Amino acid sequence: MTAHDARLHAFRSDLADARLRGEVVADRFVAGRPARISVAVADIRKAPRADAGINTQALYGDDVLVFEDAEGWAWVQAERDGYVGYVADTMLGGRDHAPTHMVTVPRTFLYPGPDLRFPIAGQLSMGSTVTVAGSAETRGTHYAILPSGEAIISGHLRPIGDTAADYVSVAEIFLGTPYLWGGVSGFGIDCSGLVQLAMRMAGRNVLRDSDMQAASIGEPLDPGPDYAGLRRGDLVFWKGHVAVMTDAETTIHANGHTMLVSREGLKDAIARIGYLYGGPTGFRRP
Repeated sequence: MTAHDARLHAFRSDLADARLRGEVVADRFVAGRPARISVAVADIRKAPRADAGINTQALYGDDVLVFEDAEGWAWVQAERDGYVGYVADTMLGGRDHAPTHMVTVPRTFLYPGPDLRFPIAGQLSMGSTVTVAGSAETRGTHYAILPSGEAIISGHLRPIGDTAADYVSVAEIFLGTPYLWGGVSGFGIDCSGLVQLAMRMAGRNVLRDSDMQAASIGEPLDPGPDYAGLRRGDLVFWKGHVAVMTDAETTIHANGHTMLVSREGLKDAIARIGYLYGGPTGFRRP
């Protein structure tokens, strides 16, 4: 990362975040307009084009600041992790209601009303935030009712602030989830997205990309001879990749080898990854 990493600071030669005035050079500075993600998953792209690469994603209920809205694209910064990029402006809404609950299962459905037999109206990922305005029960199933009238299974939500005790246990819930470059959701996730979402559910917001995480999460760790000093929860970094230790010998990571979130022995991962990309670049203990 650099002092003004463009992934984490909204600045271009023609336009920049007003908070960066005096720190960067731009033709014009603007204050960000508050908005909120209104779709299940919003791709945050490198450029304002449908064919541009996906850097990361934002989830339903995530707050963003909008610095520009032009030709169907909004240039935004996610408030939770600071990531900057472009989203389709149809994916944004207002901050009409303060979120009260968070989805705590990998995926859940939205129903048009409190009945699981209704055709679904949508779906949400773990980490999405919603406003619960009421409750209902149908045939013994309990539902949370949103201001829109849509319903979610109550047991799939927890009040915001009610966090998981162990982020590794959250990561393990995602075993078998498809690998998706730039993904941060239960529908598809990448290596650093898995770390970020699992830690978020445990009450800890961390930066998005693996190089950012390698420079900022916890403290550097010397794993010792034969990696014997590692334990559950420690992070192993390679160039462009991160894995989570589930015990002293085993990792869990979203990876392009299996194209899934999967378990792999640490030494097996080191040998396999090293063949193409070299050995670990660092270890950290959150």
